[in-house]
Amino acid sequence: MRYVCDAPGGATWFSLETEAEAEAEAALMRHAVDKYFRRHEAAARESYRAPPNTPVFEQAIGLKGHIARTMPLFLTLRADDGEGLATAMLPPEGRNQANFRIVIVGPENGDPYTAHAAAIAALARHFSLELEREDCFPYA
Repeated sequence: MRYVCDAPGGATWFSLETEAEAEAEAALMRHAVDKYFRRHEAAARESYRAPPNTPVFEQAIGLKGHIARTMPLFLTLRADDGEGLATAMLPPEGRNQANFRIVIVGPENGDPYTAHAAAIAALARHFSLELEREDCFPYA
């Protein structure tokens, strides 16, 4: 996981960067973030095209950067003791995109806004995004 930003109350937002991290998040939070992580990573890999005339052994050089630019960001909000508080899926590079469905859920797909609205607001400020409950919590 990679540090993203601090949140009130000693909580911290981190980015999930590997499938193993997404699987651990799914187990901790009792939801299916790993399924979405795998799906979006596979789509990003599939959309990669190496520059023309690139030697075979160099064709994957730009893959990691391409995935970072095209795959949604998967984030976890953690308490200072490591407890999982919320999981978020934001647009690639945290930049607002038309038709992208931002999702933020708590444990067992519960509503994280009740207890963690200030932490979600900190994430919104960090990425300059609107992260309103009615737009981001899919089970309202």
